[in-house]
Amino acid sequence: QVQVVESGGGVVQPGGSLTLSCTASGTVFKAYTMNWYRQVAGNEREAVSCNSGYDGSKNFPQSVQGRFAISRDNAKNTVYLQMNSLKPEDTGVYYCAASVGYVCYDLPRFYEDWGQGTQVTVSS
Repeated sequence: QVQVVESGGGVVQPGGSLTLSCTASGTVFKAYTMNWYRQVAGNEREAVSCNSGYDGSKNFPQSVQGRFAISRDNAKNTVYLQMNSLKPEDTGVYYCAASVGYVCYDLPRFYEDWGQGTQVTVSS
C-alpha cells in the first residue's frame, strides 16, 4: 500500500497561482501513475491532471488546459500540480491518487491509494 500526502492548498485571489505537492511513500514511485482530482461538495471527483510512464503528462478537463501543469520528481517521490490563472470555479478539495502501472485513467476506480485532500479556494 502507498501512503499519499498532499500539501500546498490555500486561499488565492482570482488570477493567482498555487503549487500543490503530493508525496508517496512505501513504493517504487516511478512505477506508479499519479493523478490529481478535485471535488466540489455534492459533485463527483473530477480528474484534473495525470502523469504516467506511458502517457507522460496530460490534463483532462478543457477548463484547465494551458493553466495547469503536472510534473514529477522521482528522486523525491513527489508529483506537483502548478496552477496558474486560477478561477473561482477551480475551488475545491484537490486529491492526489496513485495507481501501479503506466497508463493515465480518468475514472477514480482505477486508483488504489488516495491522499486526504487539500483545500483550494479561489476568491476575492
